[in-house]
Amino acid sequence: MEKALRVLIIEDSEFDARVMTSVLQQGGYEIKSQRVESPGALRDALGNHDWDIILSDYNLPDFQAPDALRILKSSGKDLPFIIISGGIGEDVAVAAMKAGAHDYLMKGQLARLVVAVEREMREAQTRRERTHVEAALRESELRNRLLWENSSDAVLLMDAVGMVHFANPATQSIFGYPSEELIGQNMNRLFGESGRHVFESNMVASGEREERRLFEASGMTRDGRSLPLETALSSLELQGRRMYVAFIRDITARKQAEQELREHEEQFRVARDIQQWMFPKEAPRVPGFDIAGASFPAAAAGGDYFDYLPLLGDRFGAVVADVTGHGIGPALLMAEARAYLRILAKRRENLGDLLSRANLVLAEDLSLERYITMILVGLDPEKKKLSWANAGHPSGLVIGADGACRAQLKRTGPPLGVRIDTHYTVETDLQLLEGDIVVLLTDGFEEAMNENDEFFGIDRILFHIHQHRNENGNQILSSLRDAVRDFSAGEDQEDDLTGIVVKVKVGS
Repeated sequence: MEKALRVLIIEDSEFDARVMTSVLQQGGYEIKSQRVESPGALRDALGNHDWDIILSDYNLPDFQAPDALRILKSSGKDLPFIIISGGIGEDVAVAAMKAGAHDYLMKGQLARLVVAVEREMREAQTRRERTHVEAALRESELRNRLLWENSSDAVLLMDAVGMVHFANPATQSIFGYPSEELIGQNMNRLFGESGRHVFESNMVASGEREERRLFEASGMTRDGRSLPLETALSSLELQGRRMYVAFIRDITARKQAEQELREHEEQFRVARDIQQWMFPKEAPRVPGFDIAGASFPAAAAGGDYFDYLPLLGDRFGAVVADVTGHGIGPALLMAEARAYLRILAKRRENLGDLLSRANLVLAEDLSLERYITMILVGLDPEKKKLSWANAGHPSGLVIGADGACRAQLKRTGPPLGVRIDTHYTVETDLQLLEGDIVVLLTDGFEEAMNENDEFFGIDRILFHIHQHRNENGNQILSSLRDAVRDFSAGEDQEDDLTGIVVKVKVGS
């Protein structure tokens, strides 16, 4: 694509002017030009039109290139000025360059014209940008000063050796020095030994590369206290001098928050380790049944728990529970509940009594903000009968071979820890059929949300399990987890996803 170029030609030969424009056209330019050959015509052309570059003969009948340069200068326009002459001495060419010409070419030797034009156009653009920046700097100097005066950060303007020329009022609130006391002092007094080294090295780097530097360094207050600082340091040129402006912020509160975050992360790590330790390493192998359990953690450690319990009367139990909250506290409470359940399972045959005793002990350690929801099922493998007790937990599901929900294992009492004297009842003798799937889940599955604030819900759970009913228990849980994550795409997993699946094998 041709580049547009507006050329003002000072030339008394129309032929020579055409040669110049032809060379530029061959170099890829679309030329708009005007030829002038008198001072008046030059002034009119400069005043009435915009030009990119001037190509000028040195000697014309009415005036010379130096005269044209003076007219250009008086117009206030900064345009590249290239002399193209049939023959002038080197001393004359040098004088013209000193007067403001940017290059000199010989007529009949214009091979370098396109290169010269491109170079001068680039340099003219650079000059315009520099002029614009300098003008903007002058115009904004007062505005910047007002901004600095009202900034909540300490603002220091320093010279190349660190001498303070300006300090805003916020400097006193951070360092304790009145701003007027710092003027004429070295900035080193505001930093400790290590902080001075960091500050000085960044001053050197900022001056060499003319870049903004952001760094942390230890500061020193007037009364000798050390405090963490974040400094944004920039170099600039003011009235021909290299200066530095530093925006300094006290980051004590941020450092404390970062420390608290590290402590919380460590708590979550410990809590996660406790959770992983509690989970069974493998499911029990019971003839006629396929049993699987899993917990898929969220970012923050919660209080989800699942376990398998040997029960009296040649039965086995499965438990899924959830402590409110996240972190090490809920994890420790769940570890406590796990220990009590394992002990009680060896002494109590009735599941309701088992939960009642666990509640009696745990209620002493649970506050009003903490409670445990729990569903406990007991399975008689020989008779294929199911009993359960549910302490405020989402209902368990018994899904038939046809995909319909045959039974819901509903709540038989409030969550553990709500009332110390709660007596939990037990539901007994639910007959299981071939192909039945018993599903115990925490509320993380049902309450997972998508970007439209819709819940995953019980209907999607039932549909998904029916679709995957021919897979084993581990595959059903994993695919259900994947379905929840797909549903919540783009949203963080807010809660752990924990569950147990018990399948009654066909033909058993």
